[in-house]
Amino acid sequence: MEPLLGAKIGCLFALLVLTLVCGLIPICFKWFQTATATGCHRRVLSFLGCTSAGVFLGAGFMHMTPEALEGIKSEIQNLVIQNRTKSEGHSDDDADSAYMDYPYGELIISLGFFLVFFLESLALQCCPGAAETPEVQEQELGTAHELEPHSHGLLPSPSRGPFRALILLLSLSFHSVFEGLAVGLQLTVASTVQLCLAVLAHKGIIVFGVGLRLVQVGTESRWAMLSILSLALMSPLGLAVGLAVPQGDSKAGQGLAQAVLEGMAAGTFLYVTFLEILPRELASPEAPLAKWSCVAAGFAFMAIIALWA
Repeated sequence: MEPLLGAKIGCLFALLVLTLVCGLIPICFKWFQTATATGCHRRVLSFLGCTSAGVFLGAGFMHMTPEALEGIKSEIQNLVIQNRTKSEGHSDDDADSAYMDYPYGELIISLGFFLVFFLESLALQCCPGAAETPEVQEQELGTAHELEPHSHGLLPSPSRGPFRALILLLSLSFHSVFEGLAVGLQLTVASTVQLCLAVLAHKGIIVFGVGLRLVQVGTESRWAMLSILSLALMSPLGLAVGLAVPQGDSKAGQGLAQAVLEGMAAGTFLYVTFLEILPRELASPEAPLAKWSCVAAGFAFMAIIALWA
């Protein structure tokens, strides 16, 4: 077996095992169940949730959004250059400059945001029963109000939690496929291992946060485990696709589609982060500075990892 192939196969199994272990920890251990937590235990879980919210925030701004913007800008530039080459002597430099200066990346990310917004609104419009609050979440709301008699308002409705958890999984699945693809397309052992370590460093904490989120929204254990298993398979799938792509053909007709999907995934991820995760964790006024510190710590971790990822 060639050293490069062996390194990539090792990375494949490392991505699979780490994702499974980190994602299943909050699902398999009852200590992470917020419905039965009280006192200090509940406060620790709240701080842990705030840290995961900071991790998601950092993943959205420091990883997914920059990668999507860079990929879309690069593909648009390639398209403009190709059109200029095909129409020699007939191209308008001002028009080309206008095309290249337009914020396509921001537009596609925004479309991803509004797509999830539309789908969620459509689901609630067509299925009013989806707005009913699950029992476990009613218990959380009741306990929170008992603990916080001087709350500044109602906690955000958790009725859309399961739907947004599904959207979170889908956006992370897209991103994981592309991460695995990037590892599979590396040409040297050193670059393969370096990129894989960078992916592992932030993927473990993100998947742990996903597992914690699934527990918090009251997902049944078997469905939560199935969701984590599906997510765990995405990076190895992308890596396997990268192994199957012949060298030199990795971007043949696929670069723009990949960049657009990355942008849509980033938009959906930011939607879930800002409308589900952060409001839920910061709704209670208990220990606001401690919660801010936890969110900042999670974001700082992802910002540091972005130096290598």
